[in-house]
Amino acid sequence: MLNGVTTPEPFSALGVDGIRIAADRIGDPDAPSVVFLHGGGQTRRSWGRAATAVAARGWQAITVDLRGHGESDWSEEGDYRVVSFAGDVLQLIRQLPGRPVLVGASLGGFTGMLLAGELEPAALRALVLVDIVPDMNPTGAERIHQFMYDRMETGFESLDEVADMIQEYNPHRSRPSDLDGLRTNLRHRDGRWYWHWDPKFIDGTAASPPIEVTEVERINAAVESILAAGVPMLLVRGQMSDLVTQERADAFLERFPQIEFVDVAGAGHMVAGDRNDIFAEAVVEFLARHAGIQ
Repeated sequence: MLNGVTTPEPFSALGVDGIRIAADRIGDPDAPSVVFLHGGGQTRRSWGRAATAVAARGWQAITVDLRGHGESDWSEEGDYRVVSFAGDVLQLIRQLPGRPVLVGASLGGFTGMLLAGELEPAALRALVLVDIVPDMNPTGAERIHQFMYDRMETGFESLDEVADMIQEYNPHRSRPSDLDGLRTNLRHRDGRWYWHWDPKFIDGTAASPPIEVTEVERINAAVESILAAGVPMLLVRGQMSDLVTQERADAFLERFPQIEFVDVAGAGHMVAGDRNDIFAEAVVEFLARHAGIQ
């Protein structure tokens, strides 16, 4: 029992330009909140175990589908700027009691940095970056882009085919024996399975793509603003990540020594999926240290 709530409760908010943003809540709706933002091409379902672990400690866990992903609306205008993701999330967290902690993986981390660093520095209680830094490794970024793009149009014949592709991308992770969990990131139509996000987000046709992920100094300036506002930050890195290499993590932490750091052995870029036990404990310990922030 999690403060009277044992299963995710769906709700939604209207983001920038009326985009409907889908979310789930686990835990007491009056408790302080931890908001989880997924990476590009994922959905809020990727946070299930981590959200449950956080809610079990007395927080309410909020998992969000970013615009163009999962059950949130797609942008008819093709507006997938990171600042628009951030604006959507800012509207959603205004429904929550007090200031939330935000946990952002990859694209979700960029979203958190711009939300708290440009849009509203006082919006967050704390910020956790999951395997993302402003100056990410371009080789790792290209590998992620290629993985998302490869079967975007043709789809997959079966869930086994999806699992095979994921296994090839993440060879260090065991192939799941139960493939039902894959359904949350896919939709079945015309006899085939397709990733459930707007193709414009990745195929170069968006009128306003997420160009901010390449604007390293802009994102670093946002981090400076966050820290200047007294917001604690934690970087959680997967030791096997090819997006946040050891050298790039070291450079980030040297520039911002106030940021706490956890290196997760046995995990790649998908830290929460690879080693949720270590990831969840690191987040819970960080929350415990900063729970008294008002």
